[in-house]
Amino acid sequence: MTLPPERSRDDWPQKAYNNRDFLNSDPARSIRVLCEMTEPGLRFAKEKVEDTIVLFGSARIKPLEIAEEQLATVQARIKNPDKLTIEEARSLHQATCSVQSAPYYEAAVKLSESLTQWSLNLPGEHQDRFLICSGGGPGIMEAANLGAHNVGGKSIGLGISLPFEQGVNPYIPEELKFEFHYFFVRKYWFVLLAKALVAFPGGFGTMDELFETLTLVQTKKIEKLPPIVLFGSEFWNDVVNFDALVKWGTISPEDVDLFKIVDTVEEAHDYIVNCLTERFLT
Repeated sequence: MTLPPERSRDDWPQKAYNNRDFLNSDPARSIRVLCEMTEPGLRFAKEKVEDTIVLFGSARIKPLEIAEEQLATVQARIKNPDKLTIEEARSLHQATCSVQSAPYYEAAVKLSESLTQWSLNLPGEHQDRFLICSGGGPGIMEAANLGAHNVGGKSIGLGISLPFEQGVNPYIPEELKFEFHYFFVRKYWFVLLAKALVAFPGGFGTMDELFETLTLVQTKKIEKLPPIVLFGSEFWNDVVNFDALVKWGTISPEDVDLFKIVDTVEEAHDYIVNCLTERFLT
């Protein structure tokens, strides 16, 4: 009788959970979603993170000095100010808008600093309870993480893989850096831990996050209502006509009380601190 040849580990069939081609395939999408639903929670538990203050807004907003430098560069390249090319007009518009919106970057830094300092100084078991959380990228997200970093606090960055926005900003500790593939899972982690949210001027992503949160609050899917702050009345009153939604009956008059529009760091800080103290610390 001929004995079968000895088998090495190399001859064994590959296990499914080690098969990268399978894990990256369409049929395994549910597994990838489950990974993004599970792994962050384990990391948050390890770091004892339960409560966050979410700051979000445009990834395009820059510090004032950088915005002014870019505007000067664009202006210097214009050959005929009286007859702009399409590309020159677009570049000038973008650079001018960057200067206009730049003060919001500094405001986000200052607000993050003040809220982090307040959290770090909470007494007893509440010390450092509320962590700043951002989308991890540039712009307002970077400003939020920078503010916490400036005063010695930890912060969270929930990054997202995008073709034009890769990686996370450098002001987030390694253990609290995240990179998501699925927007809806990222938003789940934004809202699940959020005890307060601040929306700075932004585009589609900011509107998406704001209105999804407002919908969850309006429909009472969130038990303890987080204070929701819209920073910058000039922007928000210009971009979103909430009164028109009431006028058309698509929201109730009391729904406009679900958020507060502010213009200063002090006003935002005081409103958030008062709400968190009343709802979570008393």
